[in-house]
Amino acid sequence: MTTLILAAGLFCTLAAILHFWTILTVTERVRNASASGSAPNPDIGVTIVRPVCGVENFSEETLASAFHLDHPRYEILFCVADAGDPVVPLVRRLMAAYPNIPSQLLIGNDPISPNPKLNNTVKGWLAAKYPWVVMADSNVLMPPDYLAQLFAAWREDTGLVCSPPVGCAPYGVWAELECTILNTYQARWQSFADSIGLGFAQGKTMLWRKDILENGDGIRALAAEMAEDAAATKLVRSQGLRVRLVDRPFEQPLGRRTAAEVWHRQLRWARLRRDTFKLFFLPELFSGGIPPMVACAVGASLADLPVTATVAAFAAVWYGAELLLAHAAGWHWSWRTPLLLVVRDLLLPVLWLASWIGNEFVWRGNSMRVANPGSPA
Repeated sequence: MTTLILAAGLFCTLAAILHFWTILTVTERVRNASASGSAPNPDIGVTIVRPVCGVENFSEETLASAFHLDHPRYEILFCVADAGDPVVPLVRRLMAAYPNIPSQLLIGNDPISPNPKLNNTVKGWLAAKYPWVVMADSNVLMPPDYLAQLFAAWREDTGLVCSPPVGCAPYGVWAELECTILNTYQARWQSFADSIGLGFAQGKTMLWRKDILENGDGIRALAAEMAEDAAATKLVRSQGLRVRLVDRPFEQPLGRRTAAEVWHRQLRWARLRRDTFKLFFLPELFSGGIPPMVACAVGASLADLPVTATVAAFAAVWYGAELLLAHAAGWHWSWRTPLLLVVRDLLLPVLWLASWIGNEFVWRGNSMRVANPGSPA
């Protein structure tokens, strides 16, 4: 029994140390974000490639944000696969409203992979006239210093700079739940991984120096994986370079979300992680606060301690630290957040298990399939 108590206590202690380490590390990153005063050389030209498909919550705000950047020399290439897409009139209206910013709408599709976003992006990459190219999803809200923040993260050993999405402007409980997944869980872990030299690409925003991708066979090389960001990570590392993340991740306004939308989106991402980086995906089963709280309850019971009070105290400290991170970073939180953090952590192992049951998912109406669970990473 003493051995079980020690094992439970050791697991709780190690889990808590890792939890607080990630929070302290990311808090320090966002507080010391170095974009101010570190704008790129104004002579550097940048092409922003934005694939668009359909009209989403806040589409006008996110697409318009690209016209308000404080860099003097850049162009915007909007890419759409179908001329009849409902987003086309919005894009044309924005381009007409900002005639001083060079922009184009490119229409067509290059079926180089099963990934429709990548197929839609190819023409933008090929048309880019500048040596630096940003691929940015249509739902990324770009602050005025967007490019400055990206360039501030670039180092000599860098092959790619990315940003995970941070959820903002949620409407309703399910959107708030998605904020807890995106912000103090996924963005925290991705930023921490970057801090210890294990940065992974995130397709929401990717800053490329064009020659680096061209050295790896160009944009068609991103078709090597179902997810273009996984292919980008492997391509950059194969050249002995690092993927780096910005210190302060960029926001994605959520608006209203349904429970089904949150579930299917998170299941899609889980299946893609399972398929492309299995060794890093396996430990996700033990992420979140539920496994250490179960160990805490077992240890308290065996040690004849009050189980409810012990677990409640552990949970208060665990989730209190996450709330402090959200507050320090300026990320969304509300009176519902503490309960939703628990709901999120109860959901994580269910998502992990579901990711191994089936390979199919739907993205913007496109049926897609990842490799079999037994295939090599």
